[in-house]
Amino acid sequence: MMPDKCSVSEEGKQCVNPPEFIVSIIDGKDEYMFGLTCQKHQHIVTGKLTILQNEGKMHSGKISFTPVKSVGTDCIHGDADDLVQIDLNKSN
Repeated sequence: MMPDKCSVSEEGKQCVNPPEFIVSIIDGKDEYMFGLTCQKHQHIVTGKLTILQNEGKMHSGKISFTPVKSVGTDCIHGDADDLVQIDLNKSN
C-alpha cells in the first residue's frame, strides 16, 4: 500500500497531488527508495537529493524516477456466506 499523496511539503503544507513517481537512488547494484513525488515536484526533489548527496547525508548514486503503476487484482472474492453481521444495539 502506498500513500495517496506526493511526499513533498511546501511552506508546511502537504502536496495534495497524487504520486506519479517512486523516487529512489541506484548505487551500484543496490537501490534505496526515498519517497514519492508528483510531476510538479520532480525537479525540487532532484535538487534536494543532489544537495544531500553532495553533503554526504544521502547515498551517492543515480537518482531514479519510476512511474507509479496501478495494479488491480480479482483474486479476492467474497460471497454472502463471508459476511458477518454485528449487532451494535446493546440489550439491557
